[in-house]
Amino acid sequence: MKTLICASNPILNLSKSTPWKPKFPSFHPYQNHPSLSTLKPHASAKGFSTRPSNVENDVIKTDTRKPNRGKNNEDDELPKEVMYRVTGRILFCVGVPMGLGLAFLHLFGELKERQVWDAPLWVPFLTTLLTFGASTIGIAYGALSTSLDSEKKGSFLGLEQVQNNWVEMWKEDSES
Repeated sequence: MKTLICASNPILNLSKSTPWKPKFPSFHPYQNHPSLSTLKPHASAKGFSTRPSNVENDVIKTDTRKPNRGKNNEDDELPKEVMYRVTGRILFCVGVPMGLGLAFLHLFGELKERQVWDAPLWVPFLTTLLTFGASTIGIAYGALSTSLDSEKKGSFLGLEQVQNNWVEMWKEDSES
């Protein structure tokens, strides 16, 4: 609320008052108003609680116990080497198509500006659709094409890892 109040443009404020009496009190964002200091946030929304809410007496209780990380934990953490490899592949698979898309847009703009070739509107649209679409698919491909074994790097394209990880992903999904 304070952000919205302080975001108003002070240049738009009139320095002189209007000749008629305003219906609402004027508000200047840089003055302290007692109405703002009395506002208190509410802990829960209406309709989501079965008992009446008393905001001043409510205490938020948090569970300070750590989750059980025993042998039965199905979501094992990946080693740092594998996470760095996944991150690098995702950045590469997203960055290359996006960079190509931006380069093509710049190339079409330069060709039009220098009056070499005025490309039809569908050409930049199609190249943008293909390259940016490929960069969004690159997120999934980058994650699937990474070897999850910390000692095994895998190939440059990671096609065999995509096949292995795809089967493993659907096997886990069908088990649950």
